[in-house]
Amino acid sequence: MFFEREKGGDRAVLVHLDMQEEADREDSQEFQELVRSAGGEAVALIQGSRSQPSPRFFIGQGKLEEVQRAVKEHQADLVLFNHSLKPSQERNLEQELQCRVLDRTGLILDIFAQRARTYEGKLQVELAQLEFMSTRLVRGWTHLERQKGGIGLRGPGETQLETDRRLLRTRISAINRRLKKVRVQRANSRRARVQAEIPAVSLVGYTNAGKSTLFNRITQSGVYAADQLFATLDPTLRRIEVGDVGPVILADTVGFIRHLPHKLVEAFQATLQEASEATLLLHVVDAASQEREDNQFQVQEVLEEIHASDVPALLVFNKIDLLEQSPRIDRNDDGLPERVWVSAQTGEGIELLLQAINELLVPTLVEGELCLTPQENRLRAKLFDQGGVLGETFDEAGNCKLQIKLPQKDFHQLLAALDMQASELNWSTKP
Repeated sequence: MFFEREKGGDRAVLVHLDMQEEADREDSQEFQELVRSAGGEAVALIQGSRSQPSPRFFIGQGKLEEVQRAVKEHQADLVLFNHSLKPSQERNLEQELQCRVLDRTGLILDIFAQRARTYEGKLQVELAQLEFMSTRLVRGWTHLERQKGGIGLRGPGETQLETDRRLLRTRISAINRRLKKVRVQRANSRRARVQAEIPAVSLVGYTNAGKSTLFNRITQSGVYAADQLFATLDPTLRRIEVGDVGPVILADTVGFIRHLPHKLVEAFQATLQEASEATLLLHVVDAASQEREDNQFQVQEVLEEIHASDVPALLVFNKIDLLEQSPRIDRNDDGLPERVWVSAQTGEGIELLLQAINELLVPTLVEGELCLTPQENRLRAKLFDQGGVLGETFDEAGNCKLQIKLPQKDFHQLLAALDMQASELNWSTKP
């Protein structure tokens, strides 16, 4: 990466405050999982509550002294806050604690940096890191924030800080240019799938809900899956066959989390487009999680942010093996699948899930027995060309009866090409 913090140990003191405002609240258990996923060792957890953050240190003076004692006692290299800190608060805390301080956003960015594998993924993470660090650059260069003096060295020049800000802007522009090319390639691939009328199904859900395990179970592939937050970062696409639908593209995407940093959402816009432009979303939910309902809400918020909230979605309640729950399909008032209960780990309910996907994706069909006169032979030929004829019989007058079955859209396009109306046709068995 262009801008990285100094190397240090992973012994970390964690700080978590319960805020009065519901929108500012975080989950301390999830925070510890984030630290574990980043490869950190939590040596102490300092907890407290405040009505609102302190402008100077985010935490109060008493809590600051408690963190100082914990840092010294455990010889910690890092203090992690389960909150978003202002650059000035990070700077003040580092001066008081004499060690590195990182907030929740910086921690998530670090995990993403570890997980990125593809060229696009690495560019996206670096862009998010650079834009995040640009507001904090002063903290690494305060000792160079003066112009050189002396004979022959005076002049307008620029400070080291200004130089590094300029280099930072140059690097961000270069990454944006590269990402633009990648996005064009991704858009072309997506356009080709649309033209081929291949439905796209995207797995979305809260991080560690079991999306990659489910993806591997359905596609029989070996995508990396682990019991950790953000195990999957780079999108993976596979082609599968689904019942009456035929070929379908299944996409495994990055997991969502509450208060997902906006810089990440912006940087991963091309990746998240797999969800916003999908035909169907499989919203995977950890059915065994106590935070199940809240996690669903958080995912819905991110979907709204990436303009994917209007895409049809099927809820997939995963990990039923931990609940001793039987696999089943829950249907809405119209009889369409609404929720499917499965276990990606054991494979229970996968056939039901594929059945539900098939029901939701299969196009509306025109199916029935159509009577055609010899004068309507052009329609007969077109129906055969479309592969929509299941059977054919003739009467003595030369009229034919066709058993047809084809998508409604294709049928109406065919009639429009022949300048015919559906109401003019003679059906023995109406569709």
